[in-house]
Amino acid sequence: MKKVIRPLVPILTLLFLYAPILILAFYSFTDATQIGSIRGFTLKNYVTLFTTEELRDMIVGTLLLALGSAILATILGTLGAIGSFYSRKRTASAITTVNQIPVINADVVTGFSICILLVVVFGISKDTYIPLIIGHVTLSAPFVYLSVVPKLKQMDSSLYEAALDLGATPRVALFRVIIPQILSGVISGFSLAVTLSLDDYFIATYTKPATFDTISTYVVNATKGSQTSIKTALWALSTVIFLIVILIVLGMNLKGRKDGKEGAR
Repeated sequence: MKKVIRPLVPILTLLFLYAPILILAFYSFTDATQIGSIRGFTLKNYVTLFTTEELRDMIVGTLLLALGSAILATILGTLGAIGSFYSRKRTASAITTVNQIPVINADVVTGFSICILLVVVFGISKDTYIPLIIGHVTLSAPFVYLSVVPKLKQMDSSLYEAALDLGATPRVALFRVIIPQILSGVISGFSLAVTLSLDDYFIATYTKPATFDTISTYVVNATKGSQTSIKTALWALSTVIFLIVILIVLGMNLKGRKDGKEGAR
């Protein structure tokens, strides 16, 4: 019984986690207007997804927001991690503690606070996209920090001083010595920042301009509307995102195995 049950546990767990996504992917290839009624198989949902200007603009805008905010968050998070690593113990501890606040804090509280601070206190208009970008950077930068710090701890802390002793300027030492050592952590932090931006709903809701929608806010608003073709096209969008994530994960795993084999040699 143990031999039978043991492999069933992870299989059932995966089915529980991914069954809703797989069901949605299945219905995205049908002409059903709601889950439970199948009339026939078709690709009309995918045609609607890629030919509807409103949907295309929403997807492109979300991707540009995710990439732009992730770049800023990666820069700030990486510099913060390096600064903390080379600071005194009390300063480093204080920076780490402050960094934990946005991580632990609820997204709805972060979004509402940023909205009040920037829009109400400083009078920055939400139509400028500045509150939205700052909100996503605030959300993502602490996670970049947490991705980079472990790589810094694995690195020899005397490399920077050694580079300066050999005649390198601080800028050259940073970009030619420190950054290459922690590059994998920086890439991981950037990937995580993109994912967090794409996934965010609450911060975007409080800080976005009225004429702009991310995928998350658009999906929530679409479920309240009456446009059936848009709703079913979002099934196709969910399937495309899921397939892209699978391909990225498989690619990273294959690359990791290849690097491991080369390292073993």
